[in-house]
Amino acid sequence: MRSLMYIDFNEQQVPDATTLLKSNHMLEKNMIGEKIFADVNKRLDEAGLMMHSDTTCSNTEIDKNRKGKRDSKMHQTKKGNE
Repeated sequence: MRSLMYIDFNEQQVPDATTLLKSNHMLEKNMIGEKIFADVNKRLDEAGLMMHSDTTCSNTEIDKNRKGKRDSKMHQTKKGNE
């Protein structure tokens, strides 16, 4: 909360629930959340970090995986026992 709202608790009072609720309603009314989300998506897309539905992998990669041969550039993760 402190870093998000730039509040120094030694000098300023923490906003009460009503103030936070009013600011939340203002964000919703002006669709600020959607604008921030669109901006983040745009920046991720420009940086090449966004996955698109037209992203594909080649048949060669699929065949290698079926044969149990892994590409040295591919990474594998493990969650639990899977």
